[in-house]
Amino acid sequence: MATEVAAAAGPDVSRLEALVRDNARKAKSIYANTSSDPSAGSRKRIKLDPGLASEDPDLTKSALSLRLHAEYADVQTLPESIAKKLPAAGAAGARRKKAKPGAGAGEEAPSKSEEHARKLIEGIPTTGSGPSGGGGNSNALVLSRNKPPSNTNTTKPQNRNEPASLSLARRTDSMLAQPRPDWHAPWKLQRVISGHLGWVRALAVEPNNQWFASGAGDRTIKIWDLASGRLRLTLTGHISTVRGLAVSPRHPYLFSCGEDKMVKCWDLETNKVIRHYHGHLSGVYALQLHPTLDVLVTGGRDGVARVWDMRTRSNVHVLSGHTGTVADLVCQEADPQVITGSLDSTVRLWDLAAGKTMGVLTHHKKGVRALATHPTEFTFATGSTGSIKQWKCPEGAFMQNFEGQNAIINTLAVNDQNVFFSGGDNGSMSFWDWKSGYRFQALDTTAQPGSLDAESGLMSSVFDKSGSRLICGEADKTIKIWKEDPNATQETHPLEWKPTLSRRKF
Repeated sequence: MATEVAAAAGPDVSRLEALVRDNARKAKSIYANTSSDPSAGSRKRIKLDPGLASEDPDLTKSALSLRLHAEYADVQTLPESIAKKLPAAGAAGARRKKAKPGAGAGEEAPSKSEEHARKLIEGIPTTGSGPSGGGGNSNALVLSRNKPPSNTNTTKPQNRNEPASLSLARRTDSMLAQPRPDWHAPWKLQRVISGHLGWVRALAVEPNNQWFASGAGDRTIKIWDLASGRLRLTLTGHISTVRGLAVSPRHPYLFSCGEDKMVKCWDLETNKVIRHYHGHLSGVYALQLHPTLDVLVTGGRDGVARVWDMRTRSNVHVLSGHTGTVADLVCQEADPQVITGSLDSTVRLWDLAAGKTMGVLTHHKKGVRALATHPTEFTFATGSTGSIKQWKCPEGAFMQNFEGQNAIINTLAVNDQNVFFSGGDNGSMSFWDWKSGYRFQALDTTAQPGSLDAESGLMSSVFDKSGSRLICGEADKTIKIWKEDPNATQETHPLEWKPTLSRRKF
């Protein structure tokens, strides 16, 4: 009975074996023999290192070439930064194998086979049948992953992931690298000027650096001699607090604005008002002259910035977009030509020719009360409650934070020596290095005797044209002039800078 069953099953088994052989031949023709030459199957077989591939005696050179290039085609070459620092991995591996001690005569043939296989991995010869076909590419990355090449110049063991980690460490160092701040002499109080009967809210220095003007809550504008601090002149005309002042560098004009909605142009030869600019619906808090054009830009409580023709008094543009009071603004020659900061916690960059917004900066969480542009760089800073940020023009790219002054920032000023000043509503004063954001001096102002504790705030500030003197208008009704300590050196006041690993970006 068993004989009959085997005889009956014999044809099926033979058909199954024929089908298996058929499939094996097809698989071999597809995956092993990549050449159209019928004699490719009779090529010399090679025996591979067990560490590199299986010990299949039927694996041909062309099949190995196909597998290697299909598997490692994307990583045949090292990144340039790593390739410059590392020797050729394949050559080092071959040298290591040749120099390996204890190799007997019986191991000579396997080492040749292994070397031949490694040469295939390093680069397929031009006569090879792989997809790449050429031998100029290197698969050194594959070897460095499995067995890193030994460095004959050092005895330190090499990490198997060293190429990637080196590249990653280099990028991390460049990202975390902080510029070392320049040394700046500390600033000290030089003079206190009294004369106003209200908070000093506005300051402006004359282009020739001979005198400066101040506007205050007593509705007056006073002209002071910069060298001696002596009062030269008092201008009256506003019926409310004077909030902004600007002296024209090309005309004998002084411009002022105040909470009485008025924008006035004073002729400094006759000391009288010669023009009014009507249009604001509420108090005017900020005023700036364009450095090259004869236009005047004002902003205020009605949430718009208005551009005026200086001579015809016509309202050229109404820069609308803020939803809160425009607290400060600055003008510059290149786009964006006008930058405004508002109590709606945004900063807007304006195209003066089109009268439209170029960009909106929304990084601040509280109202932006102060702006400052660098006199020589294409950068500016914005100040809010507990937050001072530096930006790059023209697109308003964020650069860095100035961290450490936890106060309502009322005023900012920067000179061409990269000394950046910020004044707080609580009387705190900070001096920073503009490039690195390092605060090299922090102090509190001293209110004049008889003042209330609440009157120790800084309302306005400006550097003179030389950058060597800082003029501050304060809530104690005084004007204080600060100057660098001439006796300070890097030995007496060393730079106490400690870089941190990371800084808060927003």
